[in-house]
Amino acid sequence: MVTNLPPQSDPISANFAPIAPGLGRGDPLPADWRRVTDLPLTILVGLTGVGKSTTLTALAETGIAFTLLPNRREVTDWLIITAMQALDGDPIQPVTDRTARFAFTRRYRARFPGGMAHALAQLSVDPVVWPGDLIFDGLRGAEEVTHAAAILPQARFVVLHAPDAVRVQRLLGRNDAFDRVASVSHKTSAGDIRSFADIGLPAAKEVFGPSQERALLALVHRGEVTAADLAAKLKIVVEERRNYDPDAAQSALQTLAPSRTLVVDTTRHSPTEAARLMAGFLS
Repeated sequence: MVTNLPPQSDPISANFAPIAPGLGRGDPLPADWRRVTDLPLTILVGLTGVGKSTTLTALAETGIAFTLLPNRREVTDWLIITAMQALDGDPIQPVTDRTARFAFTRRYRARFPGGMAHALAQLSVDPVVWPGDLIFDGLRGAEEVTHAAAILPQARFVVLHAPDAVRVQRLLGRNDAFDRVASVSHKTSAGDIRSFADIGLPAAKEVFGPSQERALLALVHRGEVTAADLAAKLKIVVEERRNYDPDAAQSALQTLAPSRTLVVDTTRHSPTEAARLMAGFLS
């Protein structure tokens, strides 16, 4: 989790500005620095809970040498949220609520086509600090990957996929500070819960079918999770799906950059298998 934002006197200036050690944006570049747009970058594509972090851990265990760029959360903090706060004339400060972060990224995307892909393309690196093959985690949605396929001609894309219900179950099994959302208020006891509306999230029906609804609510009925925890994780997934369509992203990449795209279903492949597929693709 990023708690301290790097100093940025002008987050939307075109002048070169350091963001982190060996990482910056703008022009002119320091000697020997490289633009991310000119590097053979590998980009993970997928929503929360598809297994990106787990796959990267397994990839490291294969012996493949790579360097992880600051991830989506950090780029959101350092470039996207700060840019929008500067445009609003507001103080530059951290935003941890996930729904509020979605609002910032949505506004950034409306102003700068490509959203996160646009922000990623602004970066430059010092190869001494960021050596070897670079991996970025990651992009989401058709607009981001379409933009990236065009402006990052050397980039390769690894699409990790899992059904929404599986993603909710995976989220319920982890404790990530960035999975916090503003609390959902509901007072219904577990025995009275018969629908997503009963836990304060009627909008979840837009994403999950009746059988998935019953299966997820059964976790509460069996006492495996609390209604509050289920509501919080459902809210994350529903909010993501309002902003990003994973199927459209996959389709866009398979159309625009088929030779540069690997698709892995993480419900059909273990983390070790996914890492081996990724290692073979990158070799």
